[in-house]
Amino acid sequence: MQLDYNVVYSPNRKTLTITVERDRSIVVKAPTGTSQEKIDRIIESHKLWLYEKTHHSQKYLPPLHPPGKELVNGESLLYLGRSYRLEIIDISNEIALVNDRFLVPSNLINRQGTVFRDWYIQRAKETILPRVQYYAERLDVLFNEAKIGDSKYRWGSCTPKNNAIFNWRLIKAPMSIINYVIVHELTHLLEPNHTPRFWGIVKSQIPQMDKAKQWLRVNGSLLDEML
Repeated sequence: MQLDYNVVYSPNRKTLTITVERDRSIVVKAPTGTSQEKIDRIIESHKLWLYEKTHHSQKYLPPLHPPGKELVNGESLLYLGRSYRLEIIDISNEIALVNDRFLVPSNLINRQGTVFRDWYIQRAKETILPRVQYYAERLDVLFNEAKIGDSKYRWGSCTPKNNAIFNWRLIKAPMSIINYVIVHELTHLLEPNHTPRFWGIVKSQIPQMDKAKQWLRVNGSLLDEML
């Protein structure tokens, strides 16, 4: 059973971690100077776990980036777990969420594919970043900086420099899912790997952790849909 993987070395990293990205690729993050022999040995010891992860029937539902929707009246988009209809209007220059509808200025129609991206990113900064601080205090962890990013394959990550980065597409998910991803990533500052201790910490903050994980497995591809 051969497993391909990429290795990312960092001088700031003290421990070796293995992750399976949303495109099924395996990434090993290791301290600079880690021998290939040690990496191979660790991969070998986790081979069954990695095989199960990369062949999961639900976690990696294609397509990761579905075709865009049409920018027309009556189309719908997600925001914080709810679906809102679009209404194209001839006034205003900014997208607005009013009376359960997205009001979209007609002069933005030519920005097909990116028309909502900036709006979502701004809402993500306003909504997600304060929750990062909230849960950091609850977990009693320190992070360097919290950011909104644009990862193709991850909902969130913590860098070796303790920066917490969250995918802006998360703003489309219910708040309970956002909270789960935040706690998941911040817990890596306490426990780098997905050990029983790691999951115990997450569940102490997110009792419905298993439901949140299942929601992402089943509905994660919906968050990638764009106009």
